[in-house]
Amino acid sequence: MTIDPRVVAAFAPTGKLRASINLGNPILANKDAATGQPVGVSVDLAHAFAERLGVGIELVVFDAAGKSVEAVTKEEADIGFFAIDPLRGEGISFTAAYVLIEGAYLVPSGSPIQSNEEVDRAGLRVAVGKGSAYDLHLTRELKHAEIVRAPTSPTVVDVFMEQQLDVAAGVKQQLQADAARVPNLRLLPGRFMVIQQAMGTPRSRGELAAAYLRQYVEEMKASGFVAKALARHGIEGASVAPAA
Repeated sequence: MTIDPRVVAAFAPTGKLRASINLGNPILANKDAATGQPVGVSVDLAHAFAERLGVGIELVVFDAAGKSVEAVTKEEADIGFFAIDPLRGEGISFTAAYVLIEGAYLVPSGSPIQSNEEVDRAGLRVAVGKGSAYDLHLTRELKHAEIVRAPTSPTVVDVFMEQQLDVAAGVKQQLQADAARVPNLRLLPGRFMVIQQAMGTPRSRGELAAAYLRQYVEEMKASGFVAKALARHGIEGASVAPAA
């Protein structure tokens, strides 16, 4: 496939594709236990995109979504993988979602809280990863409860336990894993939000690049690439987003 040279130049101004990878969301990326290298659906998509452009790739790895967003916004990376959010959209051109992820709440086993609707109450303190999609969403939605921000999403439950908070918010699968390692915790039923995970590039790269990235994501969903990547990495609880 012949690619417009302007598209290649827009995505790889340094001669290689710098892909921002967030290890704070285990649905998207993790470190391989044997090699220590990043692996996951976002990593697979990044490598396939670089191959399509015909350029080399550099993975710029972060432990939190906020840092990953900042890298792309400041053009320290050329593409990234984020939850779609209006605030982030000020500096990033997003594709449609490629994966849908549930956000859930975790509480102590003895908590009187039984439903998601009971979380937004005065006096309750909710732990969330700083700069994560959950942080951005809850900052807008919670009117009465207090938000306590952990450094990263994977440290939410540790902060929740250390500070004896009332609720922990985050990726459902991450919280399920935490509940398995920390006794006397339970997830509230259902979900408080559905997160649309998309690819993004700096707005400054122009509409030609943004349109090409949107097309790429749609092709990778339609071809089964995203579904196969989720299966290959043993990811449960996430679904391929519908066609845009």
